[in-house]
Amino acid sequence: MRDVAIVSFAQSNAESEIRSEVEILQPVAAEAISQSGLERSEIDFTCSGSSDWLQGQPFAFVMALDAVGSWPPIKESHVEQDGAWALYEAWVKIQTGEVDSALVYSFGKTSPGDIGLVQAIQLDPYCVTPLWPDLDSLSGIQARACLDAGIVTERQMAEVVSRCLRSAQDNPHAVRKGDYSVDELLDEPFEVSPLRAHDCPANSDGATVMVIMAGDRAKDLCERPVWIRGFDHRIDPPALGTRDLTRIPSARLCAEKAGGADGRLDFAEITAPYSHQEVLLRREMGLADDLPVNLSGGSLAAHTLMSCGLNRIGDAAMRIAGGHGDRALAHAAQGPCLQQNLAVVLEGE
Repeated sequence: MRDVAIVSFAQSNAESEIRSEVEILQPVAAEAISQSGLERSEIDFTCSGSSDWLQGQPFAFVMALDAVGSWPPIKESHVEQDGAWALYEAWVKIQTGEVDSALVYSFGKTSPGDIGLVQAIQLDPYCVTPLWPDLDSLSGIQARACLDAGIVTERQMAEVVSRCLRSAQDNPHAVRKGDYSVDELLDEPFEVSPLRAHDCPANSDGATVMVIMAGDRAKDLCERPVWIRGFDHRIDPPALGTRDLTRIPSARLCAEKAGGADGRLDFAEITAPYSHQEVLLRREMGLADDLPVNLSGGSLAAHTLMSCGLNRIGDAAMRIAGGHGDRALAHAAQGPCLQQNLAVVLEGE
């Protein structure tokens, strides 16, 4: 296996934007390329993650190439997924030996339309989509199942929110932050029982860009390269009726295959859009109770659809690059009730 490192990372401020996707992405791409120390023409491969459903037209992702540059002609690919999966494709491309470097980017805007209706389209088109359930409602069903099974309590959910919003005070990209006591949070009314508004993701618009490089060249480009030591992704059945919503086998398996238990972890950044899901993922991925999780605030502080998983990886990488840890697990999720999961183990030089 070739050694591959993250050499630069940039993200936009997560908020409701009046700018188009291309206008949001362009300055972020320029920042990441500048940080990498490479010329745009020196980057061998480009891979993006986004959703044409969010933009409302087929092949809408092609327009985003205007923001990252496509001339002279480039090698390019796209996944209809969170940018974390675009990173996986770029990493595999480097492993083949066909390229040595890659630009990975993702973007999404949820503010223009009804995100609940858009996300319902990914469900079973015969039995579920015609009911038009939004993800808050489906996650509420999962939360109730976890509460009834004794996996989580409402107080634990509030503790997750309190800690994440407190951690987010140090994150300039967070849209929801603050110092709230657990009792204050428990006094809030239900949004979708048993979920309160703060138990749900802080949806926002934004873009994320990352540059990765193979081998010794990475050491020349940045003071402390962050190496990808393990990478894996798995998927559970899409039909909700065939799954035990209190278990996430794909999360357990991808963390195991990525090497999450093969050494000491200093912290983890996981994509848990709903508060009960952090408790569930900790259990499934074998994360210790005292392991710091989501020091960025996570999706409860800023949930940029199609970029949130890549943000978790990038936030973990930048924390290691800054000397605030040596080894971490980062995680991305996609689909209803954590259907698809990806894990990557990062390690500092």
